[in-house]
Amino acid sequence: MPVPTSLRAVALTLVTATALVLPALPAHPAATTQPNVVVRWNTALLAAVRAGTLGPPLVARALATVHTCAYDAWAAYDPVAVGTRLGGSLRRPAAERTAANRAQAISYAAHQAAVDLYPAQRAGFDALMTELGYDPADQSSQPARTGLAACTAVLEYRHADGANQLGGYADTTGYAPVNAPMVVADPLTTVNDPSRWQPLTYRNKAGVVVTPPFLAPHWGGVASFSGRARDLAGGVPAPATYGTAAYRAQAAEIVAGTAALTDRQKAIAEYWADGPNSETPPGHWCLFAQQVSSRDGHSLDQDVKMFFALANSVQDAGIASWEVKRHYDSVRPITAVRFLYQGQQIATWGGRVIDGATWVPYQVPTFPTPPFAEYVSGHSTFSAAAAEVLRRFTGGDAFGGSTVIATGSSQVEPGVSPTYDVTLRWRTFSDAADEAGMSRRYGGIHFRAGDLRGRALGRAVGDAAWQRAAAYWSGRGSSSAVSPWPPR
Repeated sequence: MPVPTSLRAVALTLVTATALVLPALPAHPAATTQPNVVVRWNTALLAAVRAGTLGPPLVARALATVHTCAYDAWAAYDPVAVGTRLGGSLRRPAAERTAANRAQAISYAAHQAAVDLYPAQRAGFDALMTELGYDPADQSSQPARTGLAACTAVLEYRHADGANQLGGYADTTGYAPVNAPMVVADPLTTVNDPSRWQPLTYRNKAGVVVTPPFLAPHWGGVASFSGRARDLAGGVPAPATYGTAAYRAQAAEIVAGTAALTDRQKAIAEYWADGPNSETPPGHWCLFAQQVSSRDGHSLDQDVKMFFALANSVQDAGIASWEVKRHYDSVRPITAVRFLYQGQQIATWGGRVIDGATWVPYQVPTFPTPPFAEYVSGHSTFSAAAAEVLRRFTGGDAFGGSTVIATGSSQVEPGVSPTYDVTLRWRTFSDAADEAGMSRRYGGIHFRAGDLRGRALGRAVGDAAWQRAAAYWSGRGSSSAVSPWPPR
């Protein structure tokens, strides 16, 4: 189907920022005006994410905090919606509920939250305020005061939510790995417990030898938006452990699968990797949401609600998946495969035959495997939760996104793969979420169970977040049945 001119412009903007090409199949005439302030603040925050160093669950919380501040500021100018922290106490008179006042309140709130979360990126946030016609130092107008009051309450809550933001997000649980680090460049010789996570030592993109610790092992204790993330995580069954047939079978599947990767599967693995200096998986879905906004010609009110629900769903997905990761502390494929196949000659990607003790996943060598436990897949949980919310918000699963992976553009096999342009298409949000989960199995990062259990967890998390968000904007958020952000 031909892509309308306005959508080609949106796609070009995304390409410039992120190397994504996302032509949509519009259900409604596409917007022809400048993106509204919600989309522009989302864009600014994703730029800060790319320039920063926060990992996926921390990014998800940052997105949720900014979009919750924006939502709470907006709710003050809606006749029904209630804020997450202050309920309806900030509600402004009907005469003040103009589009201009909403946009100003949202911008002051989003700016305050963004600076709090990414202080090093303040210059960019200040520049956006100036571009929008606001002076961040001038807080005298009523919309500015309303937005700041709403956001201050959210930030006060989030500063004490268990994330330890004010302490640099340092672990508060005393976690220590049971296995000594593996030097990725050397063959594996021994591992204390082949069922448990092992740190990796490798040379990063800057050429520095690093051994990253387990990322945010305390994250399961962060207060969730729905209040249910940790409970949902508790229903996830245990992964396979060493000595079982299931443990050997999952490793054998990874070895066989990565040895037989097609160009398309390799492209999928790299496209969804979302490693350092990217939007990370939560931000990836916020990019998709921008496409939905353009595709469907969203109003400011619609985007406030959509990004509010979406960002809080991925925040809760991070909390739930990290609770499972920390609880089971499960082994990654790179350790399990090397342990099981050391001293054996095995086929691997690139048409090579290697000693199993040296096996590496289909990932860039500067980031061979993310530094946290395998089970469950964060990619799968984030993506399934986000897809669930977008499906609920739009009233259907239709997406229509796509991207082109150029010939020879691989970072794992530069100039070699793919051997032809690969077009990835997602007819539905569910298709995109499933492919995101599958990508980690192609890349040798996750086992089948970690992917599939993560998808199921994500759908449940997304449903809970959607119910909570819809209660807030329908005015039921402060009722006894749905209280604002109860403790976990």
